[in-house]
Amino acid sequence: MIDLVRLLEDIAKSIVENPDDVKVTQEIDGDSVTLTLKVAEGDMGMVIGKHGNIARAVRTVMKAAAKLADMKVAVEIR
Repeated sequence: MIDLVRLLEDIAKSIVENPDDVKVTQEIDGDSVTLTLKVAEGDMGMVIGKHGNIARAVRTVMKAAAKLADMKVAVEIR
């Protein structure tokens, strides 16, 4: 089974300048998962990207990974 939390952590840590501040929590409700990504305040711009392009790409990758596990995923960035 795919570890969605670890995947999101790895993606976020490769983007930010402070990888030690990356934290991911999950809430499972049946076949859907809500992942909350928390990063340092200074790294928010790097995670979101221009016009939200990086955040959109991260969400797309996570949805593709969740589909392999027959789950639905929502990613919140805080």
